[in-house]
Amino acid sequence: MRSKLFVLPLVIAGSIGAQNPPAQAPAADPPIRLAPPDSGIFTMVSRLELEKYKATVKGLTQFGDRRQGTKRNRDATDWIEAQLKAYGCTNTERITYEYNPPPRNPNAGGGGGGGGGGGAPGAANADAPRPLTVPNQGPGASRMRGNRARTGVNSDSLQQPDPKLRALNAEPTSPGQRQEVYCTKIGATRPDEMYIIGAHMDGHGWGEAANDNGSGTALVMELARIFSSPDVVTERSIRFALWNNEETGLNGAAAYVAQRKDLQGIENPKGSGKYPEPKWLGMIQHDMMMWDHGMPDSTGKVSPVQRREADVNIEFQSQSKFADQAMKLAFFFRDANERYATDYPAAVGPHMTNTDSGPFKNLIPAISLRENERGMHTGAGWNPTWHQVIDVYSTFSDADFRLGLNAAQTTLSAVAHLTGAKIKKPLTP
Repeated sequence: MRSKLFVLPLVIAGSIGAQNPPAQAPAADPPIRLAPPDSGIFTMVSRLELEKYKATVKGLTQFGDRRQGTKRNRDATDWIEAQLKAYGCTNTERITYEYNPPPRNPNAGGGGGGGGGGGAPGAANADAPRPLTVPNQGPGASRMRGNRARTGVNSDSLQQPDPKLRALNAEPTSPGQRQEVYCTKIGATRPDEMYIIGAHMDGHGWGEAANDNGSGTALVMELARIFSSPDVVTERSIRFALWNNEETGLNGAAAYVAQRKDLQGIENPKGSGKYPEPKWLGMIQHDMMMWDHGMPDSTGKVSPVQRREADVNIEFQSQSKFADQAMKLAFFFRDANERYATDYPAAVGPHMTNTDSGPFKNLIPAISLRENERGMHTGAGWNPTWHQVIDVYSTFSDADFRLGLNAAQTTLSAVAHLTGAKIKKPLTP
């Protein structure tokens, strides 16, 4: 039985700077409070099934760690695109960009499936050391307390005991062109406005990247499947984005922002009612969804079983330009979790960092859903699978997968309310 949380009154900002095309009726702002329970949204949530979520994660692991700049990464991108089209999200597109980091120091270690390399200028490398301004400061200005375990990226192929997986991950990364896939549910009445739902599909560490970030990628793909059902209609648009190059410094999400931010809300062709880049209303990122096993013990070991207090963590960044709106968006999601998620409650934290919502946070309200607090928990070694050889499908129990499924229920229900999603009634003969 899941615990019940007291939910604060919630307010969400409307369309930040939205420009309404003169040919359309004035836009109504997104809801400022969670509407009464909706039977259609309960129906959509019920279509999220544990076995389907597990199968999507499993499908991603066939490509090993999906490290950027490798054939296995490109093959995984092709597979994701094919799956989205099979779900009915047929308007899939790709962002193409270049990633050419400085050469790595040969004395710094590394290997075929190891670390990510330098990030793009202006993008914080997700694995780079951060300067401390207070003792035990974690990423995003959080504070790490209690017992801690070591973290890092495994770059030693021999740590992986499975020879087939070792061989699959052996190709090293090469600089050059990168691609990432997205598709869009087009809004019926407000196609010029949208929410972005994202997760990164690349990983590293000589495992299968099942949790980091097959779990988030599968979540976004499952939401694309449900929202793309022919009987689901939304007022606003929803974009499902599977970023690349997160592990090297959020480069794929940063490339999307650089290429698309100035195209927002522009009708093309003029008078067509089509908006290749609808106005961004909010960005919701998903990064590592399944492991909530508690704090390490005094020796640095983490329990192999899920903790009784497991929950979905929703984070915003209190130091971002849109901190107030992002906080309200985060609590809106917590309210949706309380109403629609089946097993696990949600908690809100203010230290969102080191994930693909970063490039968006000073442009629009942006939040991140994950298994633990990124700075205080993950950064302190609460997840021993993080960038390690044991990040493989078989490591995780049904309870772990169910935690990821509850995060999917949370996002689906919240976004359904925000976009005015409905189930169309069948035509009577």
